[in-house]
Amino acid sequence: MPNLPTSIDETQALFEGTGYVCGRALATVAYLSLKLGRPLFLEGEAGVGKTEVAKALAEALGRRLIRLQCYEGLDAAQAVYDWNYPAQMIEIRLAEAGGTADRDYLADELFSERFLTRRPLLEAMEPQPGGPPVLLIDELDRTDEPFEAFLLEALSDFQVTVPELGTIKAEEPPIVIITSNRTREIHDALKRRCLYHWVDYPDAERELAILAARAPEVSRKLSEEVVGFVQRLRTEDLFKRPGVAETIDWAKCLVALDALELDQDLVSSTLGALLKYQDDIARFRDSQANKVLDEVKQAMTGAAAGTAAGAA
Repeated sequence: MPNLPTSIDETQALFEGTGYVCGRALATVAYLSLKLGRPLFLEGEAGVGKTEVAKALAEALGRRLIRLQCYEGLDAAQAVYDWNYPAQMIEIRLAEAGGTADRDYLADELFSERFLTRRPLLEAMEPQPGGPPVLLIDELDRTDEPFEAFLLEALSDFQVTVPELGTIKAEEPPIVIITSNRTREIHDALKRRCLYHWVDYPDAERELAILAARAPEVSRKLSEEVVGFVQRLRTEDLFKRPGVAETIDWAKCLVALDALELDQDLVSSTLGALLKYQDDIARFRDSQANKVLDEVKQAMTGAAAGTAAGAA
């Protein structure tokens, strides 16, 4: 099992070893989170790589990744534990058939660990092979304030309570990564328990590096055109700007079509891999997409000419 990094440079190298291209600022806050044992709160637009931070850390450190996917209506019971009711009913029927349906015995037996279904938060508090796991609490903004209040308590002491069994406290706290797409504001009390980082869209240079790491089959020329087009597209007034995940998907789609470079027909026919709302696609399918593509081509031609002139 790899040890925790001892510097920001080591942290950055850990990320890059998994194919996650990590900026210096993110590497710094991730290192401090690991060093101080504080949860890391990542906020940003959907598709910029927040969830991948947790996956990369788990892979790099050889730890188990435990993911709590948040949704509207999520409560403490669904996040911590549940009881295996079908198995409990079978146990009751067997006890009745065998004439051993003692009330006190059944109460103790039915609510023992044998019938306990562990949910992500409880799993994260228990010892795991390879060391404390990486607990990913994904898209916390989808839940409501009561769950936030519960989570605040659980992360303060790294313990949860199962009324029938008592309090379960983590021998070693898990590595906690919390993400939010900022569809609503998370309460300050929870943020104060965490180290915070805003994950923004990458610049063109870093997005090219990400594409090279995640889709090495894409040629350099096509990668530059794809990144240039996506970077330019993000400056438009869209309902949902494409994230890095969409950039990678689009590039892979183009390779699957044996594309060597972008052209107008190719862009129009594959916009569904890049844009996820019909209004955005309808707006850019024809003339607007062609305009953006022309600007990208001209910019690349100008950059190539400047490079040639400098070399001469």
